[in-house]
Amino acid sequence: MRRGAERGLTLVEVLVALTIVALTLAAGIKAAGALSGNAERLEGTLAAQWCADSHLANLRLSRQLPPVGDSEFSCEQLGRSYAGRVSVRPTPNPLFRRIDVRMLDADGQSLLTYSTVMSRL
Repeated sequence: MRRGAERGLTLVEVLVALTIVALTLAAGIKAAGALSGNAERLEGTLAAQWCADSHLANLRLSRQLPPVGDSEFSCEQLGRSYAGRVSVRPTPNPLFRRIDVRMLDADGQSLLTYSTVMSRL
């Protein structure tokens, strides 16, 4: 009497399937970690942008042209501290000044730079 083909998977087939599942899960975990890191970076950049916007708004509300030169300020948003560096430069028209605001994180890494022109009027 001849036995029919047995049903089931061999050990090699099971190991290959487990390897494929493990690689897929590892790739998914790596992608989730990258998304988490991007979300954290975006949160930090957005908070730094709020600091720069706030500082520029204060300059505009003073209704005076800031003096030419460099200065620094600090800001806290979302429980994080940021350092800002302001660079004010003259323009060919004496009624305008170019203002660059560079925001740094707590480690001194540059997060963003804003540039604008402010008028005396």
